[in-house]
Amino acid sequence: MKKMVLFTFVVLLSVNAFAQKKKTGKSAAVTSAFAKTDNLVAEVKSGNFQLTITDKGKPNDAIVIKTVDSKFVPGDCKLSAFTANGTKLYLLTWTEINQIKTDLKTEDITTVYSNIYEITGKKQVFSNTQMTNHITEKVFLDKLKNASETQEKIRREGFEFKLNPDGSIIQKGKTQENKFTYDPVKAEYVTAKKK
Repeated sequence: MKKMVLFTFVVLLSVNAFAQKKKTGKSAAVTSAFAKTDNLVAEVKSGNFQLTITDKGKPNDAIVIKTVDSKFVPGDCKLSAFTANGTKLYLLTWTEINQIKTDLKTEDITTVYSNIYEITGKKQVFSNTQMTNHITEKVFLDKLKNASETQEKIRREGFEFKLNPDGSIIQKGKTQENKFTYDPVKAEYVTAKKK
């Protein structure tokens, strides 16, 4: 009887040890699409941040925006369609955040990109970049570096971008404001004539 119980125990152990685990199916491929509208997809593919033009769900063509590394992830990426002077255009906006840190200084750099594309001609018709740099710095008050204080500064570069409902663009800076309208003949944005 003991031999029978021992034999059953050994058989169960060996069957359990040699049993193969059920193989799981391959997981779906990781998609790097950040924004979609109509037949356009903003994605990172083959080291490029690009607008992929699809036809019935399959990639047909692409407009390369910029070359990036594999870790690139645009923040707050949006893709929207609008009409300017009877032409359908697409606005792609995204944010990049970088931090530069040293012992005495920290810089948080936020860059907002706004690009407008005309898809039938596969052309970028307008581009705007706005950078905000928040600097936190430790400043010493004496030569021996005994006393210090923390100072904060905000530096802005570029123009604030605003797209109007009629398709015109306003760029605002600290001392300047520019207005652009789309010219369908030239297929680009031109400075609006003052009335």
